[in-house]
Amino acid sequence: MAPIPPGIRLLVSFNRDQWYRALTFMLTFLLYTSFHLSRKPISIVKSELHKNCSSVNELATASSSNQLLLQSPLHNDMDCSWKPFDKSNYKQLLGAMDYSFLCAYAVGMYLSGIIGERLPIRLYLTVGMLTSGLFTCLFGLGYIYNIHNLGFYIFVQVANGLVQTTGWPSVVTCIGNWFGKGRRGLIMGLWNSHTSVGNILGSLIAGYWVSTNWGMSFIVPGLIIAAMGVVCFFFLIEHPNDLNSVYAQSCSPGNNLPAKSRNGLNGHKELYLQYKEGKSQAYYSNEDIVLYRKSYDTELLLPRDHGSVCMPVQQVVVVKSESEPSAISFMGALRIPGVIEFSLSLLFAKLVSYTFLFWLPLYITKAAHLDAKKAGELSTLFDVGGIVGGILAGVISDKLGMRATTCAIMLLLAAPTLYGFSMISEFGMGPTIAMLLVCGGLVNGPYALITTAVSADLGTHKSLKGNARALSTVTAIIDGTGSVGAALGPLLAGLLSSGGWDRVFYMLMISDFLALLLLLRLVANELTSGKSHPTSAVELKEH
Repeated sequence: MAPIPPGIRLLVSFNRDQWYRALTFMLTFLLYTSFHLSRKPISIVKSELHKNCSSVNELATASSSNQLLLQSPLHNDMDCSWKPFDKSNYKQLLGAMDYSFLCAYAVGMYLSGIIGERLPIRLYLTVGMLTSGLFTCLFGLGYIYNIHNLGFYIFVQVANGLVQTTGWPSVVTCIGNWFGKGRRGLIMGLWNSHTSVGNILGSLIAGYWVSTNWGMSFIVPGLIIAAMGVVCFFFLIEHPNDLNSVYAQSCSPGNNLPAKSRNGLNGHKELYLQYKEGKSQAYYSNEDIVLYRKSYDTELLLPRDHGSVCMPVQQVVVVKSESEPSAISFMGALRIPGVIEFSLSLLFAKLVSYTFLFWLPLYITKAAHLDAKKAGELSTLFDVGGIVGGILAGVISDKLGMRATTCAIMLLLAAPTLYGFSMISEFGMGPTIAMLLVCGGLVNGPYALITTAVSADLGTHKSLKGNARALSTVTAIIDGTGSVGAALGPLLAGLLSSGGWDRVFYMLMISDFLALLLLLRLVANELTSGKSHPTSAVELKEH
């Protein structure tokens, strides 16, 4: 007999639950990657919506092949900017588009978590992704059909912002259901890199078409997120217990399993539960009817040995209302220790992160004098740094057991980095690349840690007494409050940049300092207690 290949040995070494965890990890990673992929195009297209007309005219004169006129065969490019963004107040108009999306996202997020607790997450997320794909494509169709109405683009942004709120509470709830407390910071840090991966892919896809047909910069990401919505419908498993029905079907009467019954009191047939490690089956023989069931609650009452045990289920009463606790209220979630502090800190941390998300390509275009495609490609380095920063924040917080302290250290280091980044035009390409990587790590590290590991910790806090149905609501409150900052940041950047980019960076540094200030009480508690804050020391039920 030939030896089994090492790769096959590796594959069979994992049990069924580990494979399902890996599937959930990768699927939720890809699902939220598509969300950020569909948000990124607007930042890439901004420099195309309003160009430097004098530079464009010089290029058109110098080009013997008149390539500029051939870039957009659907339109007359005598006007180098896209109406209505061809006016002198174009920064305010672009900022208004960002604000309309992010404000709708912030308002919708508070409702999304509460709704998500009460609906099947798979269906809720699928509908959100399909409608988000529709509205993303609609923005691109504005180019195809030559639409110059500002109200149209504002409406699309508001609608897209609302439906995109279905994403974050849903995927965080799923990943929190499948992964317990062990090394949560590392796991969440790796998983949260989907944000930066989506931004990178969105930049590259949008940048490919931005100079020739910027409508495709929206249509292609819109089709991608809609396609991922279909994948979500067919494959997403919300909770490990949802697989019970699949296990039960494998033990269906058609599999010719023997029914077991014994004489009970007064000669009546009784219901017995046969239990084996990893699975349980209930048999009831009355008029040749065989019933099968799996119950996590009864499973806890049975001994775990390598044999099998038959016990009368008549002695075990499982109350559904106890096994499935009711969803937590909004005010109840706010009373969880740490929710308010982390939510307000995230408001300012996300303000900084989303200002970079929506304005970095345009800033590089103006400060480094690069075209839209090159600026979009260079801006991806900020997200590469964000991947490393998110993972480091998770690893360090796991090692120290101090979530708030880890965030505070990174916020403290980010302030001088932001000041250096404001002088990017004075650097060469090498220092600019290094600054993008470092700044991305320090800015996105705390943001990633709070929205993932901290949210999951708080959503399963010991004060909830095992009620895991609070996770979606807590996640929505934290990210919804952060989204208020995400809405304000790009809006303020649009208003302040008209007086110079230095004002924008001063605003970012002040926001960074305020985010740090709001965490000081939690940091003091962690340092004085000599162990992690209760939000990160909760004993979570392993799934």
